[in-house]
Amino acid sequence: MTHPRSNRALVIAAVMASMAMIAIEATIVSTAMPQIAAQLGQLNLYSWVFSSFLLAQTAMTVVFGKLSDIYGRKPIILFGIVVFLVASVLAGFAWSMPSMIAFRLLQGIGAGALQPVTMTVVGDLFPGAERGKVQGYLASVWALSAVVGPLLGSVIVHNLPWAWVFWINIPIGLLALAGFIAFLHEEKQSRTTSIDVLGAGLFAVAIASLMVALTESAGAAAYTLAAIVIFVVSFALFLWQERRAEAPMVSLDLWRQRPIAAANGATFLASMAIMGLTTFLPMYVQTVLNRSAVVAGFALTMLLIGWPLAATLASRLFPRFGLRRMMIFGSACIPAGALLLVLLSPQSSPVQAGAGSLVMGFGMGLISICSLVIIQESVGWSERGSATASNIFARNLGSTLGAAVLGAVLSYGLAHTAGADPVTSDQLRSLLEETGAALAAESPIRLVLQDALHLTFIVMFLIAALIVLACLYVPGVVRHAEPVRES
Repeated sequence: MTHPRSNRALVIAAVMASMAMIAIEATIVSTAMPQIAAQLGQLNLYSWVFSSFLLAQTAMTVVFGKLSDIYGRKPIILFGIVVFLVASVLAGFAWSMPSMIAFRLLQGIGAGALQPVTMTVVGDLFPGAERGKVQGYLASVWALSAVVGPLLGSVIVHNLPWAWVFWINIPIGLLALAGFIAFLHEEKQSRTTSIDVLGAGLFAVAIASLMVALTESAGAAAYTLAAIVIFVVSFALFLWQERRAEAPMVSLDLWRQRPIAAANGATFLASMAIMGLTTFLPMYVQTVLNRSAVVAGFALTMLLIGWPLAATLASRLFPRFGLRRMMIFGSACIPAGALLLVLLSPQSSPVQAGAGSLVMGFGMGLISICSLVIIQESVGWSERGSATASNIFARNLGSTLGAAVLGAVLSYGLAHTAGADPVTSDQLRSLLEETGAALAAESPIRLVLQDALHLTFIVMFLIAALIVLACLYVPGVVRHAEPVRES
C-alpha cells in the first residue's frame, strides 16, 4: 500500500511526465509517418503502425491493473516505463515496416501498464475531493500534450531524422522513472494470491482479435472473419476460466457492481461519440463548409479546450452538487453538442461546428473525471488498480468501436444516397486533398458526402443520448469497501 512518506507533489509530477510521454507519442507519430513509410516501404501495413499500439495498450490495460493490486503500483509503473523507453529506442532504429509495427506493439504494452496504474496512484494518494482536482490537472496535461504532439512532430521531421519522434521520449521517461524510484514508497504486502495466467492470456487474445476485427479494412473480409471467430472462441473460454478460477484475472463481480458498471457504460458510450467527433468533424468543415484545414483544426481544438476546462471545474463543483448530478449534467452536454453538429448545413458557420466540439468536450471532461472518482471511491486499495483499469479499458474500447461503427455508417451513406452515384474511397481521398475552387466543381460528390456525414452525426447523437441513461443508473451515494488511504 502507498506509504505516507511518499512525496505527493513530486509523485504527481512523475505521473504527469509519464502521461505526457504517452499522449505525445500517440499523436506525434502521425506527422512523421509519411516520411517513415517512404523510407521503410510496404505502405499496405501503414495503418498497423497505429493499430498495433492501440491493440496492445487496450489488451494489456486490465491485466496490468490487476497485477498492480497483487504486486503494488511501483513495480508495474517502473516496468511500464522501461518497456516503453526500450521500445521507443528500438522504433527509432526500425529497418522495415514489420519491425516498426513490432516495436509499436511493445510501446503499447508499456502504455498499457503506465496509463491505468499511474491514475490508480492518484486514487491511492488523495481522498475524493482532492482526487478529482488532481485528475483535472492530469486531463489538462493530456490535452496539452495531444495538441503539442503533431506540432512537435512537424518541427522534428523538418529539422531532424524521423527517429527523434520516438527518441524524444527518452528524457521525459527517464525523469518520470527517477521520480517514481525516489519519491513513491509502498509498504510491502505478503499476499499469496495466485496469478490467473490462463485467464490473462485468453483475455488478451480475445481483446486483440476484437481490435483486429474492428480496425481491419473492408477489403480484408477473410482476416476480419477469422478475427471474429478467434474473438468468440477465446472470449467464451475466458468467461469459463474466470468462473472456475480461484483468483480470476478479471473480476466479473467487480465489473458488475452498480457504480462501476454505470460509470464504465457512460465512459464507453461517451468515447464512441467523441471518436466520431474527432474523426468526422474536420472532414465536414473542409469538404461541406469548404473551409481550410486550419479552420477545421481550430474547430476540433475546441474539444481540447472544453475537456480540461470541465475536468478542472468538476473538482470544485462535485463537493457541492455531488458526482451523480455532475455526471448527468455532463451526459446532457454531449448530445447537446452533437445536436449542433446534426443541425450543420453548407451555409453554417464554422463557429457552430466549434461550439458543438466545445460542448461535447465539456461533457466528456465531466464524464471522465466523475466516473473515475466514482469508481475509485467504490473500492479499496486491493481492487483499485483493477477498477481503474476497467475504466481505461472502457474508454479505449469505446473509441475503437466508435470509429468502426460510425465509419460503417459513413460508408453506407456514401454508397446509398438516394438519386446519386456511390462515392468510392479514391474519390473521397482526392476530394479531401483538393483546394476550395476544385471542391466547388465537385458539387455532386460534395452533396453525397454532406448527406453521408449528416447521417453519421445523427447516429452519433443517438449514441450520445444513451449516455444519459447510463448516468441515471449511477447510485446517489458511493461507499468505499476500504479507507481511501491506508498505511
